[in-house]
Amino acid sequence: MSNRDTNPLIRTAEIVLPCAELDPSVAFFTGRLGFRLETIFPAEDPEIAVIAGHGLRLRLARVAAGGPGTLRLACAEPDRIAEGARLLIAPNGTRIEIVEAEPPLTLPPLAPEFVLSRWDDDAAWTSGRAGMGYRDLIPGRLGGRFIASHIRIAAAGPVADYVHFHKVRFQMIYCRAGWARLVYEDQGPPFRLEAGDCVLQPPQIRHRVLESSAGLEVIEIGCPALHETWADHDLPLPNASLDPTRDFSGQRFHRHIAANVAWRPWHADGFEIRDIGIGSATGGLAGAGVIRPGSARATRRLRHGGEFLFLFVLDGQCRLDCGDLHEVAAGDAITIPGGLPYALTACTPDLQLLEVRLPG
Repeated sequence: MSNRDTNPLIRTAEIVLPCAELDPSVAFFTGRLGFRLETIFPAEDPEIAVIAGHGLRLRLARVAAGGPGTLRLACAEPDRIAEGARLLIAPNGTRIEIVEAEPPLTLPPLAPEFVLSRWDDDAAWTSGRAGMGYRDLIPGRLGGRFIASHIRIAAAGPVADYVHFHKVRFQMIYCRAGWARLVYEDQGPPFRLEAGDCVLQPPQIRHRVLESSAGLEVIEIGCPALHETWADHDLPLPNASLDPTRDFSGQRFHRHIAANVAWRPWHADGFEIRDIGIGSATGGLAGAGVIRPGSARATRRLRHGGEFLFLFVLDGQCRLDCGDLHEVAAGDAITIPGGLPYALTACTPDLQLLEVRLPG
């Protein structure tokens, strides 16, 4: 997509960088970094040089004073470009940061923590991407390893979203209330994600939120906590190809439709689970399900040995016994560290808990 596609009145865009001396700066950017000289003037005593390359246009301007700028160059082989130095300084003082074009996904060390996030009148909501409201369910992020967000859209209608993707290890979205119309790369036409439904978003799958009902609420869990959202302006969705079993970094897209899945016994006697089915779609990386009481109102003492166990109270209420007693109700979220014994007691008949665990 060119600039003229987005705004036909804008023909070019340039970054202006000040230079005390023009010639050595032009030589550095063209000779060392591979930019190309586009224009220079006035001929008799150049004060301006425009160079282009690597998707950038730079306007080097000879001025007596001015703060240097910073360029960030993403390179396939950064050490060859930088010759061992990941930070270069141009003759005009511009800082050039040499970084990996496709850096590997890094996971911060896990910092286990018990977290109870309550949904009440004091719950903090922030305005996030595409006009959505966000509530942080794990403020400490377990050392940066995991993020869980309660996301809502108040008004019905189109969502100001765009085709995008995320560089993640794991990401899923569970619809708690209302509905959203979504579309995913290679997965066919748009569909409605309704209350109780869930999607596993494998790494880097392109997708878009098209519209929502009033009062949409979803729970989104991701790893790592800090991950980038990249726009893809070149791929229209839905796209022409259909490949529901496509592999995305060892995972595949999975859509859980609650109405199509039966309840079965859970590992705690007297409780049931509606398995969301992401275990096989992630190759065992993660598992998720909705838990409800059947014939029992309390579980035995439970514990897990994994890196992550997250519970969100969808409906009803219960008492969480993990050494301390916590009354939890609809909208509350709990993160339980590995090895910590816990039990659910005094469960109301309408209790439903979303459980997400890694590994599955």
